Amino acid sequence: MLELKNISFNVNEDGKDKEIIRDISLKIEDDRLVVITGPNGGGKSTLAKIIAGIEKPDRGSIILNGEDITELSITERANKGIGFAFQQPVRFKGIQVFDLIKLATGTDITMTDACNYLSAVGLCARDYIDREVNSSLSGGELKRIEIATVLAKGSNLSIFDEPEAGIDLWSFQNLIEVFQGIRRRIRTGSVIIISHQERILDIADEIVVIKNGKVGAHGPKDEILPTLNGTTDAMKECRMSGSYKGDETC
Repeated sequence: MLELKNISFNVNEDGKDKEIIRDISLKIEDDRLVVITGPNGGGKSTLAKIIAGIEKPDRGSIILNGEDITELSITERANKGIGFAFQQPVRFKGIQVFDLIKLATGTDITMTDACNYLSAVGLCARDYIDREVNSSLSGGELKRIEIATVLAKGSNLSIFDEPEAGIDLWSFQNLIEVFQGIRRRIRTGSVIIISHQERILDIADEIVVIKNGKVGAHGPKDEILPTLNGTTDAMKECRMSGSYKGDETC
């Protein structure tokens, strides 16, 4: 179980502190797929980075399975079972897909093992296993390869920051199927997805709404989703206008 206790986070803008996260307390039980959503600029991605250890809160504590991990680094948290997939996956010039998956597992896996992880995210393994992780891969391909590395790591808590950002419609359909597969395989631990996308919201067990740096709502999907018409309609209009880039600057 993940528990956030009174988390606050500030940034300095023009010599003044600006509060991005405001006294957030939140519990995420095991065996749950939780989608965090809310208005642009509300602090969703920042909260994800705080959980992963990329950012450090100014106040509050983070408890994972009864252990206070607030002061642990991103590497130490990864060793505790937290996996993080970036909104814009990193390209690794000179490293092949097989090597990247092998690094994620931390063990000397076989080519067959690596191919199984690629197949789980809808990629034909023989077409990708020897590919270099560079600019020759599309945004959708990179997303799915990064998700494969999270699966390979076997994280107890997997965090995906706006996984739909920058991918085409075909890749998005495959992405939904990947997350549905991940949900079916959850036995211990949880999955957190930062997203505005209604189809991702629709596969959630729980939805957390972050607004102005605070938890505006948290509950079962069937309870929260019907209240989000204003937010989702705004995002629809944003995407239809062609200005949606999958981040918080629509």
